[in-house]
Amino acid sequence: MAVTHATTLSSFSQFMISLPAASLRPRYSSKKRIRVDAECSGFNFSSWNVKGLSRRLLFFTGFVPILSNVNLASGALIPQMEEPEIIRTRKLPGGARVQDVVDGEGQAANEGDVVVFNYVCRRANGYFVYSTVDQFTGEAKPVTLPLDENQIIKGLKDVLAGMKVGGKRRALIPPSIGYVNENLKPIPEEFGPRRSLLSHANETLVFEVQLLKIL
Repeated sequence: MAVTHATTLSSFSQFMISLPAASLRPRYSSKKRIRVDAECSGFNFSSWNVKGLSRRLLFFTGFVPILSNVNLASGALIPQMEEPEIIRTRKLPGGARVQDVVDGEGQAANEGDVVVFNYVCRRANGYFVYSTVDQFTGEAKPVTLPLDENQIIKGLKDVLAGMKVGGKRRALIPPSIGYVNENLKPIPEEFGPRRSLLSHANETLVFEVQLLKIL
């Protein structure tokens, strides 16, 4: 409805401009004013609107796709944005879902090895739980643990196994291979973070781990 109204106003203004110059002069005679009104009322706006609208649609349909790729300020073509790299997710046999962020170098960790690593733990909704790296000072307190599911949660053991030094992985660990009992690690030493972690032990947790060393 708004398009039709706008087009009618535009049509009306163009029609008035196209009138003879004499018709634009002030008219004081009521008869002449009636004649002008009659001329306007006899004008067929509907047919002009359709034709005018068709021409406008043809103009914009033909030129807008071209202009959309041109920087109007400089006249240069706008460079196409490159697609971001997609990090593939794979499911490990134990049930954890893993993304390899950085591959690392050298020897890979195996089950039974003692490893040193940093980690960040979050809830599945993104809320922060704990990190071995202080977010403000950057000070790190790496964890040293054997890849033994009697000491470390099974999901994290599966994630660390196969990683190389310097490698980084992001993993989604369901509660069935997470903190099934309070003796499993890693557990923060501070009371507050430990309590926060254990209060979400029945939830799926997201771990981001970086392997620093294999002992």
